Formats: sequence, C-alpha cells, structure tokens
Amino acid sequence: MNILETMRSALWSLQSNKLRSFLSMLGIIIGVAAVVGIVSVGLGAQSSVLDMVSALGSNLIMISPASTVARGGSVSGDAVDLFTVDLANHMQETVHNMSLVVPQVQGSGLLIYEGANLRATLVGTTPSYPEVTNYHVQTGRFLHELDVENATPVVILGSRIAENLFGQANPIGRELTYVVGDRRHSLTIIGVMESKGQVLMGNYDSQVYVPISYAMERILRTQTVSTLMAQAISAEAASTAVGDAEFLLYSRLGTTDGFNVTSQDEMLETMGDVAFTLQLMLAAIGGISLVVGGIGVMNIMLVSVSERTREIGTRKALGAKRRDLLMQFIVESLALSTSGGAIGMILGVLIAKAVSDFGGWATSIEGPALAIAFTFSALVGLVAGVYPAMQAAKLDPVLALSHE
Repeated sequence: MNILETMRSALWSLQSNKLRSFLSMLGIIIGVAAVVGIVSVGLGAQSSVLDMVSALGSNLIMISPASTVARGGSVSGDAVDLFTVDLANHMQETVHNMSLVVPQVQGSGLLIYEGANLRATLVGTTPSYPEVTNYHVQTGRFLHELDVENATPVVILGSRIAENLFGQANPIGRELTYVVGDRRHSLTIIGVMESKGQVLMGNYDSQVYVPISYAMERILRTQTVSTLMAQAISAEAASTAVGDAEFLLYSRLGTTDGFNVTSQDEMLETMGDVAFTLQLMLAAIGGISLVVGGIGVMNIMLVSVSERTREIGTRKALGAKRRDLLMQFIVESLALSTSGGAIGMILGVLIAKAVSDFGGWATSIEGPALAIAFTFSALVGLVAGVYPAMQAAKLDPVLALSHE
C-alpha cells in the first residue's frame, strides 16, 4: 500500500465518522485558538507598553526621592529636602553625560473659566520640558526663561483641558482661574500642547503647565521639587549617567536608600520582562489545552482501533504490512490534529481581532506564533497517534478476523 492509498483510506475513515472526528479535533481547536489569541493579545499589550515608555521621551532618566530609615538611635533625614531646583542645576553642570535636567512639581486644583470648571493636574516646570519629554506645543508657545525668572502667571493647557473648556475656540491670550484650597490664581493662557494621551500612569492631555518658580512660590508654596527628569546625551551614555547621578546624590545624602534613579532602558527592560512572563504563562495554559486535546485524540484513535479490529485483520490477510497500518493510523491522527490546528489558528486570529475591535486592547498577530501553534498541534497529533497505531499493527490477523 503506497502513501497515497494510505492517506485516502485514513481520510475516508475520518469522513465516515464526522461527528466523532469533530469532537476529537475540538480540544486541539480550543488549545490552538487559546495560544494564538493569548499570544497575539500579549504581544500587542507588550508593544503598547513599550510604546508608552518610549513616548516619555528619548534617553530619559527619572530621579525621585524616597523615604529613608534611620538606625542606631539617629533621626531620619527626609530625602525630599535634597530635591531642589539648585540640585537640578548642579546636576546638569556636573554630570557630563546628561544634556538636560528638568525639575518639576505637581499639584491638583480646579480650573475655572466663565462658569465652567474642571479639575486638573498642575505641573510646574522649565522651558526644557518639551525637549526632554518629546512633547511639544501645538498652538502658541511654551515657557521662556524670563517666565521662570520673573515667576510670570502664565499657563499652557493640555489638549483635553483646552477642548473641554474652550471647544473649538482659540484660548490663547484668555485668562482663567486656578483654585487650590482657598487661594485663587489668575493665569494667562499662552499655549496649547499637542495631543499625547495616556502615558503609563499619567495623562498628559489633562495637565496644565506653569513656570516652576510660580508654582513653587505662589501656588504650592514649597521649596522642593517632586521629580527630576534628565536626558542622557545618548542611549549608550544612559547607564553611565545613572551611575554619576547616583554618586552625586549619595555624596549629598550619605545613603543610597533616599532616592530612585531609573533610566528609560531599565523601564523598557523591566516592563518587557513582565509582559513576556505573563505572555509565557498564558501561552502555557493554552499549551495545556493542546495536551488535553491530544489525549482526546489518542482516546478516539484507541476506540477506532477497537471498532475496526476485523477491518485490520482483513487488511493484514490481504497483505498489508505492519508499517502500512502504522502509517494509516498515524495519518488519521495527524489529519485530526492538523485540521484542528488550522481551524484553531483561524479562530484565534478572529478572537484577537474581536478583542482589538470591541475591547480596545492592542493585538499583534505574528507569523512565528501561528507557525509554533500549528507545529505543536501537529506534534501532539503525531505523539497521540503512535500508540494506537502500534496497537493496531501488532494485532494477530487470525484473532482480528474472528473478532465480533
């Protein structure tokens, strides 16, 4: 019996038991669809997270204070007191691998314009902020050095703030009121930022920007800043810049526990590792479904061997060799698993697209993921078919023919 006849016989056997064949494939279909869908959504989510980190700016380094713990009876010093505008200026002058260091403070208050009000996050910063964050003005202008030197009461609006308060009207030159507690501040609008959207935990479009001097002296009444955003001179120099910044802060604070210094590369690596781990875990769950489906295929093939004992005996009596029977049942098992794998891939792609369209989740359907899922389903079918095929091949033809 040649290979074509073997395949024809195997396919005829599957077609004669359509319902049983479909139920055998169902586990494979579900497993492959789960793997493809989960991996596609996982890759899309990973890509989205990495894009968010990249959207923060180029060669970005985040420096922030952390609480310190005193031991041996000494009193803990607050690392926040170290973070000032002077520290930012000193760091930019002394750390040669940093091109810019931008201090910023944040607060929350109420924006009021002609009876309309909107709660917004206020960011006090410097003119270098757009360059560090890769976030630029759409209309009007951003801060000038004179605005910071004179603590000018001007404000730049995030795109969503501008849209909510002014609609399609041009807000440049108009005045609004910013209320913090019982204090009211009149601010002149000088610009509107481009749309940037949600980036990690913050929404840039729902923020307003004022000179850091005005924010610290008038609005928030503080001497310290909340964060330093630094830009390394290049991606290759980022790790050296992180080390230099840590050394400078250690020399000022006397401990490494009072601050956090994180580069953009570190954030990308950490989030990429987390996303990959979650994706691997979910894909493993889909793999388990494939194994369960393979067990179902093996069970059906064993039942098929039992039901077709007389057929097997007849084939042997007519001259079919051991390898012919082995090949027939292995081909049947492969046909079940590969058909299930193909249907599962199509279903997985449709699920991924449905999640993307209706759930708003990012998905990324890649050829290697589809190929791996299909190959694994074929491998499962091959393994599941070997044992039943061996059972069929070793049947004695005399006993098989006498089987009722």
